[in-house]
Amino acid sequence: MKHFSWIIITAFFGVLIATSFALPPRGSVTAPANRLVSDTGSPSAGSHFLKNAYKETNTENIVTAVLGDYRAFDTLGETLVVFVAGVACSLVLRRKGPPQ
Repeated sequence: MKHFSWIIITAFFGVLIATSFALPPRGSVTAPANRLVSDTGSPSAGSHFLKNAYKETNTENIVTAVLGDYRAFDTLGETLVVFVAGVACSLVLRRKGPPQ
């Protein structure tokens, strides 16, 4: 069984490495994520944000504009979940006395 696990892990990493060669170069302006129009001719999902982020938010960094302005409530919710998880962990770890 131990050898089978190693074979599965090796095959998984082999697929990851082989797939990484199919990725576009880092920072490529022709990468699908940076296109304003998809291969089928329709606007891509992020084309609105790429075109209008600075005009609508007056923020030069597009990542900050999307996370802080367009998805503010979602980001706030994610932050709240991480905060509550941290508080819960600290309360569990601070418990004193013998386990019950």
